[in-house]
Amino acid sequence: MTRMEPLPFIYLLEDLSRDLSVRQRYQRMVAAIRATSFNLDVSLDAVALLKLEGDSLRPVAALGLKMEVLARRFKVAAHPRLKIILENRRPTRFSADSTLADPYDGLIDGGGTQLEVHDCMGCAIYIDEQPWGVLTLDAMQAGAFDLFREVDGERHMQTITALIQAIQRIETLENQAVQQHEIARRLLVNELSPEIIGRSPVIQTMLAEIDTVAGSELSVLITGETGVGKELVAHSLHQYSARRDQALVQLNCAALAENIIESELFGHLRGAYSGASSDRRGRFELADGGTLFLDEIGELPLSAQAKLLRALQSGEIQRVGSDQDISVDVRIIAATNRDLQQEVKAGRFRADLYHRLSVYPLLVPPLREREQDCELLAGFFLEKYQQQLGVKKLCLSHAARAQLLAYDWPGNVRELEHLLSRAALKAVREQGRVSPIISLETRHLGLTIEPEQAGQQPPAEPPLTVSGDGFRERVDHFQQQLIEQALQNNAGNLAATARELKLDRSNLLRTIKRLAG
Repeated sequence: MTRMEPLPFIYLLEDLSRDLSVRQRYQRMVAAIRATSFNLDVSLDAVALLKLEGDSLRPVAALGLKMEVLARRFKVAAHPRLKIILENRRPTRFSADSTLADPYDGLIDGGGTQLEVHDCMGCAIYIDEQPWGVLTLDAMQAGAFDLFREVDGERHMQTITALIQAIQRIETLENQAVQQHEIARRLLVNELSPEIIGRSPVIQTMLAEIDTVAGSELSVLITGETGVGKELVAHSLHQYSARRDQALVQLNCAALAENIIESELFGHLRGAYSGASSDRRGRFELADGGTLFLDEIGELPLSAQAKLLRALQSGEIQRVGSDQDISVDVRIIAATNRDLQQEVKAGRFRADLYHRLSVYPLLVPPLREREQDCELLAGFFLEKYQQQLGVKKLCLSHAARAQLLAYDWPGNVRELEHLLSRAALKAVREQGRVSPIISLETRHLGLTIEPEQAGQQPPAEPPLTVSGDGFRERVDHFQQQLIEQALQNNAGNLAATARELKLDRSNLLRTIKRLAG
């Protein structure tokens, strides 16, 4: 009788007593599933665990898929295979000749953008009779799941579901160590706050800073270059705060003429100046009880800075044309791409206002310092444009991905977002909306990589030695040359070699064994 190989899952049971993050636990589970291959005599090219969140499935762990997949959100209604898997309580198989679009077409790690997944199998995961998510297994080998027995699959899924339940209980116990209002706050943010995409150390540090200060009443000064996402951080700070049920009111200080800034901030009475045809509340009154986000605060003229400082010090404002004080309860979040300390030294910004605003400074890192997030962000944006443009699949070619990673991104995340939106339109126009996979190539990106940005050139590819052998032998010989060169480049380190070749380590080992045999 077929049974699940116990060893990898014994390690997972041992993991339950270890101090691991939830993400690490899910990733190790996926690795164990791939290692056992569900006891099929085939190699699983891709395994993914997706969690149901609202109307979308979010990948929480994956192996054999490109990194960008982890930032994608698969709307169930837009992906018929995932919808069928989720609705079926038994394992669901899709043969190589299935006409249903595969959500991972063009997203297999190490495959070309036009390479489509062949055999696919998926299993719905239900916990307490509620849909939790799905597990997907993909193999490039046609007929890979022909020998699969449903009774074995159900047994395997019972083990996997039990492990997920255990992981969820651990997560719940960890959350109970946090104050109850913090737990509720996190749940609300997951539903309402725009996502901050990234796993790099610098972005994780920033998220920890947000977590630290959001629940307080301290004023926060968000700094960073243009396009890094300061507005997104401001929204997260508000949604994490105790004021989340009240208004978040925004004012772009750079977009206003000097003669109307005071009216925008504090409001005015009818007849206070030419054009004031009625009483009007300002941003402070609109934000009463909530948060006021002053974007581009460094552009505020000195005359307005003094009145803003008075309002922050006293908690009271006066509408233009009135001498009546109005009490307001407002938390201030400000943002700027300027160095305000230098602006203070230059006499363009009040020192007392700077200190009042920067009680808790928060720096948003530039994209060039979070290179490993670039691919995640690209996947997130491409999934969004895919839905907006009504196409089946948008993905990056290997060359386009390499160019994105080599670029310096002076315009940061905003530049990446705009560039990919243009590239997607160009690719769709060129390849047509009905194409199953629309590949974004370097010509669509239109990037110019300066030599100093490209950094150290990669090692030259080994030449293909042509002999009198047949096609298969020549391909094997070329693969052997590539692997030998990569091993030499990485001092024999298999993990580093696999990364250079963009292969999964287990796939690399299998290829080496096959070539050696």
